[in-house]
Amino acid sequence: MLTVEIHNEAVQAAKDAVSAHRQKHPNGFFGCGFAWVSVYERGNTKMGKSFIKQGFTKSYDGGYKLWDPANTGGQCIVEKEMGAEAYVNTVKKYLPEVKLYANSRLD
Repeated sequence: MLTVEIHNEAVQAAKDAVSAHRQKHPNGFFGCGFAWVSVYERGNTKMGKSFIKQGFTKSYDGGYKLWDPANTGGQCIVEKEMGAEAYVNTVKKYLPEVKLYANSRLD
């Protein structure tokens, strides 16, 4: 189950990844885009409901997604991707069996 504690730890990991990138590249700009986390669980299961409770919404391509988990407030796709990857890696420590992926696309 995706608990509040796991979700909060994953969001913090996403924010930390973005912050570290900004410190390393203070004037860097890498292109505009979007990044999100996708989970492929049925919404009527306990696991699916736990993701929905933490803010995941229904995705048009199946499953559920959480947009920009680091809440970057910018357009840099590299930062958004780093945040999404950090979120996935953190959740996977606790829920390795869940089909959870970081996705992105350029704008």
